[in-house]
Amino acid sequence: MSDEEHHFESKADAGASKTYPQQAGTIRKNGYIVIKGRPCKVVEVSTSKTGKHGHAKCHFVAIDIFTGKKLEDIVPSSHNCDVPHVTRTDYQLIDISEDGFVSLLTETGSTKDDLRLPTDENLLTQIKEGFAEGKDLVVSVQSAMGEEQICGLKDIGPK
Repeated sequence: MSDEEHHFESKADAGASKTYPQQAGTIRKNGYIVIKGRPCKVVEVSTSKTGKHGHAKCHFVAIDIFTGKKLEDIVPSSHNCDVPHVTRTDYQLIDISEDGFVSLLTETGSTKDDLRLPTDENLLTQIKEGFAEGKDLVVSVQSAMGEEQICGLKDIGPK
């Protein structure tokens, strides 16, 4: 064997810490699951009985938490599924730029400027109108698997 050390330069992210395994049979409605590499919220779960040869299967119907697309998956109930780590963080809205990005105030007092306005029309108009009226707005940012999106809005009163 050679004494040389092998160094691997990898630009790809394994994504291991973005999800955790959970047995398919234990995932319930309103839980989260990864389907086709996308973090989704489960809206319907149905379990089929075991067949002559094999496993009971779980049929998941879920909605992508960022795009709103409906996705389906069928997994044996004894197998593990990836479940995304989904977090919600509240930030105070400071500014909305011309190009559709928002400037948010974090807990530590620094600013976060890498988030776009939401694509949801209803939420978008609420944010723009509230900001134009000079209200103090707090936005909820949902993050999972390296993606972030504004998903909610709270009004904490006038400035």
